[in-house]
Amino acid sequence: MFKRSLLIILFLSAIGLASNSQIISPKAAKANLIFAIDSILQSQVNQDKIPGAVIEIKIGDQIIYKHAFGYAQKYDYSHHLLNPPEKMTTDHLFDIASLTKVIGTTTSIMLLVDRGLLKVDDPVYRYIKAFDIPGKREITIRHLLTHTAGLYEWYPLYYRASNKDESYKLIGELPLMLPVGVQRRYSDLGFIILGEIIEIVSGLPLEKFEKQNIFLPLKMNKTIYNPRKTGSFKKIAATSHGNPYEKRMVYDSTLGFKIREIDPSRWNGWRTYTLRGEVNDGNTWYANGGISGAAGLFSTIDDLQNLVDMLINKGKTGSLQFISENTISSFLTKDKFNNGLGWMMDPDNSFMKNGPEGSFGHTGFTGTSISVIPKYNLSVILLINRQNTGLLSSGEYYNVNQIRLQVFNSALKYQKEILGQ
Repeated sequence: MFKRSLLIILFLSAIGLASNSQIISPKAAKANLIFAIDSILQSQVNQDKIPGAVIEIKIGDQIIYKHAFGYAQKYDYSHHLLNPPEKMTTDHLFDIASLTKVIGTTTSIMLLVDRGLLKVDDPVYRYIKAFDIPGKREITIRHLLTHTAGLYEWYPLYYRASNKDESYKLIGELPLMLPVGVQRRYSDLGFIILGEIIEIVSGLPLEKFEKQNIFLPLKMNKTIYNPRKTGSFKKIAATSHGNPYEKRMVYDSTLGFKIREIDPSRWNGWRTYTLRGEVNDGNTWYANGGISGAAGLFSTIDDLQNLVDMLINKGKTGSLQFISENTISSFLTKDKFNNGLGWMMDPDNSFMKNGPEGSFGHTGFTGTSISVIPKYNLSVILLINRQNTGLLSSGEYYNVNQIRLQVFNSALKYQKEILGQ
């Protein structure tokens, strides 16, 4: 009787295992993932919510899915449909917008810290004399990296500055918006100042330091500022038609950026053409020559993946320890605001909401985003050129956070399926 019961139990267990393996087989899980991603992104393209997108999902050394959707440019400046629109490819460069803050600026600070050339708790006034005044003397590099320095979130620098040096000087003169360290308030100006610190410490222009010390070593040969000026890149995704939203930020006080000393009518250098190979961010373009610590980089999905791989591998690229594991760990440790240095880590972030502990990422205003889940060696890079569709009737660009979250959740579901969770 005992033997018969044991055989029945073993038989039922075998059926269960067979059933489970069929449900969560890697092949089936991958098919489910591709179907889900295709459904999400292609439906958005079909509905004209976004012009196009490029996606890459990678686990460990394996690219699970990489694909291009829609168009690199769909509309001209007058919002006429191109005939024909330019098809998107996985080789297209994107204006990665605020991903510049983590790909270029944060990685540069990591390297300088790793080489002992600065410390994240160094006061900013040690490098920039304009910060050697009451109130600002407390600001450290850490505060800039974590958006807790109390600086203005945004300021139309181009009304009062026409080049990099004038921009640096102006930011140094601006009063603080908040006391230092009391609140996280996302600030472009803080990362522009980090760019200045990188230049002062390294003795090189920001773009040269990044190219020599990050992009060339990591084989990021298509990551560049001002790609249009080189004439070498033909495949570049188009973004906005001029700077209509930024112009609204200056003119429309309901957006919360009204600045007393700025008369909107006193400057009229707005671009009146579709941007392609020129950074969308106005402060970077109009006041900093297309190069800043806050925005300006263009890149491809493959190049971005190279840097993400280095971070997932705890600073290693191949057999080279590019950045020490200790430095990587210190930058990807949460602070009291639940974020790392440069990188976002708060699980309340809408683009990777409720991600596993240790997840980190960042977004860019043009529609770009990176999400990384070290627990699974999983990364999701999603590049969308949302601005080429134009502003909505509300005066806003289409919010792609829900797309980002759906893609993020689909990648997580795939990982859990192959692990049998």
